[in-house]
Amino acid sequence: MAVLLYSCNTSPSKKKAAAEESGEKAEKTATTYSNPLDVAFGDPYIMNDGGTFYMYGTGGGAKDGFSVYRSSDMVHWEPRGQVYTGNTSSSWATDHFWAPEVYRFEDKYYMFFSAQWRDNPDNELENFRIGVAVSDSPEGPFEEMGDRPLFDPGYPVIDANVFVDDDGTYYLYYSRVCYKHPVESEIAAWARKKGWYDEIEESWIYGVELKPDFSGITGEPVLLLRPPLKMDDRNAEWESRSVTSKEMNRRWTEGSYTFKRNNTYYMMYSANYYKGENYAVGYATSSSPLGPYKKSDTNPLLEKNTQHGGEVTGTGHNSLVFLDDNSIYCVYHGRTKATGDERVVFIDRMELGNDGTLRVDGPSTTPKPVPVN
Repeated sequence: MAVLLYSCNTSPSKKKAAAEESGEKAEKTATTYSNPLDVAFGDPYIMNDGGTFYMYGTGGGAKDGFSVYRSSDMVHWEPRGQVYTGNTSSSWATDHFWAPEVYRFEDKYYMFFSAQWRDNPDNELENFRIGVAVSDSPEGPFEEMGDRPLFDPGYPVIDANVFVDDDGTYYLYYSRVCYKHPVESEIAAWARKKGWYDEIEESWIYGVELKPDFSGITGEPVLLLRPPLKMDDRNAEWESRSVTSKEMNRRWTEGSYTFKRNNTYYMMYSANYYKGENYAVGYATSSSPLGPYKKSDTNPLLEKNTQHGGEVTGTGHNSLVFLDDNSIYCVYHGRTKATGDERVVFIDRMELGNDGTLRVDGPSTTPKPVPVN
C-alpha cells in the first residue's frame, strides 16, 4: 500500500528519497532481527567505515565483478550497485570473481579479490590469482592497480585477507587451492583403501609480508595451516567430512580471517567443500603473525545445526565486525531449507572468553537484538 503515499506528479527522485527515509525509520525502530539476512552473497565481508557499514561478497548479481550493500545497523541493507568490473581489455582477471575484501587505509579504499588469470598458456582449469583495486569511495568504482595479479607463487591462490600489525607491517594471508595438489596423509590412505579415491587434494593457508604500497609481497610465503595428517588429530574428523561423506576427494583450508587480541594472533579458517553441507569454521592461535599456529581443541567454531534439529548448513568463509562497544560479530554465509543451494548471509555475535577461547552464538535463525541501534 506504500504506493498510495505518492501522487502521480511525484518525481522519481522524491520517491527514492521518501523510500530511503522510510528505510532509515525502519532501521531506527527495529530492535530485533533474524538470520538469514536478505542478502544473497557468498564469502561476505563487512567494512565498518566510521559507523556506516559496507558489505561485499561473491555473487549477489554482479557480472564479472563485485557489488556492494550499505547499512547503518548491519541488518537492513541497501544495494548500491556494482563497484568493480573485470574481464575488460585491460584487466588481468577474466572470470570467477571471488571473495572481495575492502579496507580503508588513509583516504583510499583497497579491494583485494580472487579471479582467474588471463595469462594461462597451459589452459589450467584453475588459474586463480589475487588482485588489488583502489577507489576514493567504498561505493567505487574500483580500478585495478596493475595489469597483472599482486604476485605469482606458481600455483593457483584465492581468499586474500589483509592484517595490519601494531608496528604498521602489512600481512597477506591466502589459500593455495586444492587443484593438482595431492597430499599423502592417513585420511588419504584410508580413502584409497576403501576404493573411494586414488588421491586426496588439499588447500593450505599461507602468510607473507605485504609491501605497504600493495605493489607486491616481501620475502617468501610461509605455510601456516593445513588439514591434519593423522586421523587421531583432534581436528581431523570435522576437517575431513567432505572425504568421509564421499562428497569429494579434497580437503580444504581456506577463507582465513586474522585479528589480534591480548598479544595473541587469531586465524579463523573454513574447511570442507564450500558448496556442501559440511562447510564449517575453526580457528588457530599464534604469538606471531607468521606462526606457528596451533588449532583450537574446541573446533569447529561454527558448523551446520541440522544434527540438532536446526535448518542451517554450509556455514563458512567468515569475516568479523568490531563495534565501538567492544562487541564482535561474525559474518558468514550459509544455507537453509528455504534458500536451497543459494548462499545467504548470517550475522551472529562472537565472544572472546577470558581464557582466550572463541565462541560464536550461531548459526541462529531466532530473533536477536539488532547489533547497532
